[in-house]
Amino acid sequence: MPDVQAPAPDPVAETLADLLARLKEAREAAATDPFGDPVLLMALAVSRRLDDGRLDAPAIAALIGRIADDAAAERAQRLANYVGIGRAGGLDALAARLVRPDPDDSPVPFAAYREAVERPRFAAVFTAHPTFSLPPGTNAAVAAAASGGTMPRGLAHRPAAPTLTEEFVQAAAAIARGRDALDELAAALLLAAQGVWGDRWQQLRPSPVLLSTWVGYDTDGRTDIGWWDTIGLRLTMKRLQLQRLAAQLSPLGDGVAALAARVLLAEQAVAAQLEALPSGPKPDEVQAFAAVLVGRRDDALVDPAPLLALFPAAMAAAPDDATRLKLAVARAGLAAHGLALAHTHTRLNASQIHNALRQRLGLTAAPDDMASRRGLLTQINQALAEVEAQPVDFGALLAEQASAAKLMMTVAQITKHVDASQPVRFLIAETETGYTLLGALWLAKRLGIAERIEISPLFETAEALERGDRVVEEALRSPHFRDYLRAQGRLCLQFGYSDSGRYVGQLPASYLAERLKLRLADQLRRHGLNDLELVLFDTHGESIGRGGHPDSLADRLDYLSPPQARSALTKVGLKLREESSFQGGDGYLLFGTPQLAAATIARIAEHAFAPPEREPDPIYAESDWAADFFATIRREMQELVEDPGYAALLGAFGPGLLDRTGSRPAARQSDMGGPSRISHPSQLRAIPNNAILQQMGWLANTLHGLGAAAAANPDAFADLRARSPRFARALAMAARAAASSDIGVLRAAVDTLDPGPWLDRAGATQRPGRREELMAVAEALEKLDLSAVVVRMFRRLQADHLALRAAWPDLPRMPDRLVLLHALRLALIHRIWLLAVALPEFSPRHGATRDSLVAGILQLDVERALKLLAEVFPANPDPSSGLDFHEPAPERTSNSYAAEHAALFRPMGQLFALVRECSAAIVHEVGAFG
Repeated sequence: MPDVQAPAPDPVAETLADLLARLKEAREAAATDPFGDPVLLMALAVSRRLDDGRLDAPAIAALIGRIADDAAAERAQRLANYVGIGRAGGLDALAARLVRPDPDDSPVPFAAYREAVERPRFAAVFTAHPTFSLPPGTNAAVAAAASGGTMPRGLAHRPAAPTLTEEFVQAAAAIARGRDALDELAAALLLAAQGVWGDRWQQLRPSPVLLSTWVGYDTDGRTDIGWWDTIGLRLTMKRLQLQRLAAQLSPLGDGVAALAARVLLAEQAVAAQLEALPSGPKPDEVQAFAAVLVGRRDDALVDPAPLLALFPAAMAAAPDDATRLKLAVARAGLAAHGLALAHTHTRLNASQIHNALRQRLGLTAAPDDMASRRGLLTQINQALAEVEAQPVDFGALLAEQASAAKLMMTVAQITKHVDASQPVRFLIAETETGYTLLGALWLAKRLGIAERIEISPLFETAEALERGDRVVEEALRSPHFRDYLRAQGRLCLQFGYSDSGRYVGQLPASYLAERLKLRLADQLRRHGLNDLELVLFDTHGESIGRGGHPDSLADRLDYLSPPQARSALTKVGLKLREESSFQGGDGYLLFGTPQLAAATIARIAEHAFAPPEREPDPIYAESDWAADFFATIRREMQELVEDPGYAALLGAFGPGLLDRTGSRPAARQSDMGGPSRISHPSQLRAIPNNAILQQMGWLANTLHGLGAAAAANPDAFADLRARSPRFARALAMAARAAASSDIGVLRAAVDTLDPGPWLDRAGATQRPGRREELMAVAEALEKLDLSAVVVRMFRRLQADHLALRAAWPDLPRMPDRLVLLHALRLALIHRIWLLAVALPEFSPRHGATRDSLVAGILQLDVERALKLLAEVFPANPDPSSGLDFHEPAPERTSNSYAAEHAALFRPMGQLFALVRECSAAIVHEVGAFG
């Protein structure tokens, strides 16, 4: 028999298996030992292996890399399952059902089918939220693996913060794949009609699902996006649409020659306009750009109507139905999206609207002051009655200082010179009064674009979700706003799940949003506006903490827009259009390959055309219990948010665990040389807030308060969890959160901030010099003074978790591999802190002292600290060494600090890089960033 070759040794796998086995033993022991801490024990075990040489930094890097590779491969498989790649049925079955809802009955009338497929029912909105948590190559590899490929090993997992242009390129690629999938949907709908109504199918322009984007157009909280950036990116979207159409026409023969020639002329004109784009607000460049933009406007087209008019002749000249089908599909995409690859959303903050009104109308009263609210509303209504439109040119844009007016002017120039066929969505964050909506309408009328712009409030805070109907009511009382809505034919509303989720809890946030939608529908009916289209845009992330349901895309869509709520909205006669966000790199993954995009669009189309629910959901019959349940979670979460220990935990070293994942400017550091102390979660953005919770191993925004709510009536909790699809879908969010959370992991982080365990280690260590280092860390932590409030807050979390486990015994637990990642990273943090307390003294530099640097490093502000240390302690030798200056020289001593760099600074940098590698692996395990 031939010799069987033994497998090659794999020391990484052996070490990983050994550590996992030890961790499993420690967790099992901790189940019966309330004083055991398996995570700290594993961190100490890793640290000792580093001390005795059984592990070193490269070995730790290999371990983390192996875990990250495995987690990325599993993430890809989850993604495939999530969107349902390879699922039976698909678009042909959906189209057949629309033609003939009852397969044993006659088809629906052609007019009914036409209305069903030509009315937009859903829009996927691509945003530039900072969730670009993977390098582009790794992101593409995950998408390819989800589509049936093999996940390569050894790829980079830490993100490199993209520029705005890089974000736009990634978004445009995802949108293009989405448009390809929409073409498949259109083809299926057209073919289904062809088989029943003969040539009448050629009249159809299917557009049940649309794509939109605000990448490059979102100025909420950003000052780094200039109007020239926005116009340039919007022109690029126009060019991409024209190039797409040209590619669709190119293989179709001479019959499309006239159409193809007109498309080519438009594309060349847009290319010339882009070539002339100014690099900034430079008058000479802007003047030259205006000349090209206005001068070639007719060639470039500002409406697809001239192109659409050429399709009938091209279809008549087509040699066969296959060619006619391709033309019909291309026409549908052009008619649905106009002169852009996707519809345009802009976004800004309500305060920016108020500032513009203060400048132009002298309205100085604070809109949130109830005493002056009525007067403000009277004044803005009077201004709306008297407003006269004024022209806009690029000179006005150059001179304008108010950001809201500048954005409105940018929209005016886009609708005049780029594309007048589709309205631009004007999203207003933090809308808390109808005055904001009326003020936006005044600006739009003043600039002559009221008919081209869709004003939409964003309701995200708990207060906004509770009183959003009153905000809209203030606007609806204005005849000017009602006339505006009737002219538009729709009311657009946006609901946020990030801030609401982190302040009141993710589950109550979805409940509050659902209740608000139902109240708003009733409100429109009372005002006689129930013939409007109601556009409900759910702005959520891919993570559970920000509204992304973990089980499947179908569950996600039903979680955000429950079937019973959809049925209630349509029963009052409203035409409903739903919109859902796909945020940043994590969101674009669902469109990362043609297969993923096709599956995503198929699930969206199935949701958009889903028949009404026949069976009532029991949760709605138990409305009082449900209201109490979610109110309890909200109360507990709000108390947690106000707990000083919660802010202390988030800010202790959480921000230092995160790489930048977007183009937003980095957070400003304090003037005294250390990271700013966070005194309230509102000082963090929602995405890093939630990302820190993921990295700390406790997803409080989805779990906390659930224990108290369940404990109030455990029997009803268990009963509805079993019988109610709506309730079970909500609790699936908590189940996934529990699988990414472990109270022991959080306890280890809390204990790490406590000087006591460091003193305990100092008393037990036998390693020479280590006792002094450990005591120095304890002393530095005493000065940091975070432990007491954090420990009190931890007890709050622990008590609620115990109540939840009692009511929900089979609640999932964090898997060993993820616990090990947390333990590995904690060991690395401990090593960094031991190096920090060995820093030499130095004179204050840039306001920083040795003590402030040590405090900063304890909070993992390592990169800034190392940069400053490199200035204070230069590694380079004396540059004059060995040179002859032609006169007697004094004795020179070296000013190089090479020893400090070798012993302290470089190892600290290497360890910190490994800390961030652990964070990247944890993102794979959790499945999304933030």
